[in-house]
Amino acid sequence: MTEEFLQFVWEQRLFTAENLKTTGGESVEVIDPGRRNYDAGPDFFNARIKIGDTLWAGNVEIHVSASDWERHNHQADPAYDSIILHVVQHADLPLTRATGGEIPTLPLSYPSHLLENYQKLLAAQTWIACQNQFHQVDHLALKIGFNRLLVERLQEKTGEIVQRLAENNYNWNETFYQFIARNFGFKTNALPFEMLAKSLPLSIPGKHKDHLFQLEALLFGQAGLLHQELLGDEYFLQLRSEYAFLLKKYGLKPMEGHLWKFLRLRPVNFPTIRLAQLAALLHRSSGLFSQLLETASLKEIRQLFDVEASEYWNSHYKFNYPSKNSVKRLGETAVNTLVINTVIPFLFVYGEQHNKPHLKDRALEWLEQLPPENNSVIEKWKALGVQPVSAFETQALLQLKNRYCEAKKCLHCQVGSKLIKKN
Repeated sequence: MTEEFLQFVWEQRLFTAENLKTTGGESVEVIDPGRRNYDAGPDFFNARIKIGDTLWAGNVEIHVSASDWERHNHQADPAYDSIILHVVQHADLPLTRATGGEIPTLPLSYPSHLLENYQKLLAAQTWIACQNQFHQVDHLALKIGFNRLLVERLQEKTGEIVQRLAENNYNWNETFYQFIARNFGFKTNALPFEMLAKSLPLSIPGKHKDHLFQLEALLFGQAGLLHQELLGDEYFLQLRSEYAFLLKKYGLKPMEGHLWKFLRLRPVNFPTIRLAQLAALLHRSSGLFSQLLETASLKEIRQLFDVEASEYWNSHYKFNYPSKNSVKRLGETAVNTLVINTVIPFLFVYGEQHNKPHLKDRALEWLEQLPPENNSVIEKWKALGVQPVSAFETQALLQLKNRYCEAKKCLHCQVGSKLIKKN
């Protein structure tokens, strides 16, 4: 039994409503249980409760035991002076207000299957708690909550963006560049890509944007990938010579090359290829973030990221090791991932920060237009019969798994809620 479970029972009005009485013997009628408060203070605001012949409007507090009131030191907190009803499982202690008078206490009763169903979910050891019962619920119930889940996920991402903006003195271009760079590393090399962007402020590659070779020298040199071998082919040696000049010109300090991960990556995802593609993006695009704000078409945004590594990389995956010839274009899946994880969160947070709701709406519309993502989490949802039709839905499913299923917050899930109520 948890306080959170009792809050769920109260909010959903799942308690036995007949013959409700306070510990003092007064009849209770719940007109409105109130609005759930997720911050500090009473559990429910603006409830309307009829106690005896009097209709009260105010706040409700819920505890497993009445004695939890004093254990939580509510008697010393003025925020609890306005409580009109104390709802409990065990009325083990009579309570009085600081101003005198008893606080009405209501022992709550509810059907036993509610707690049994909830405890069964908490005890489950499957991929998600409801995995063995998931088929019992119409999947429409799951999709009803997608909007809330998606906005939650965006707000989490935008919270990180806002924090980084503050670190960068609210320079949107610099912050966008750092996040784009990080996401070019995808999961495996996200950190070294981010370190690279921080070590090479956007103003420096910005001065060389018309010269792809110089951009490559800056990126590969700062990445620490031009000092791993003393000898190399002509392209490698020219890059190293160019970077040596730029290093002195800007007083740069390169990263350690060992930070980059190649092991167990498909060659097309090697950091050398991604760095060359990032150089191509910086070369062909001026004012990336400004273009993001001005472009209303998802197709144009995706075309912006449709870049390929320079000619040398057609026959290489790593320096000095020739390979079978193939154009190293940033693939559709990679472009979609960049749009989902960088472009859309930035569009959303800029709209929020500058009171431009049309930009937030555009971000959500683009997610609905993008195809569903394909990863291990989404594959497991599909195995349970969920068939997402867009990135909007896959992002919501990722949020559900990561923030609710992992923490077993079944009380806050559309599916979990229905299974708990099921008799």
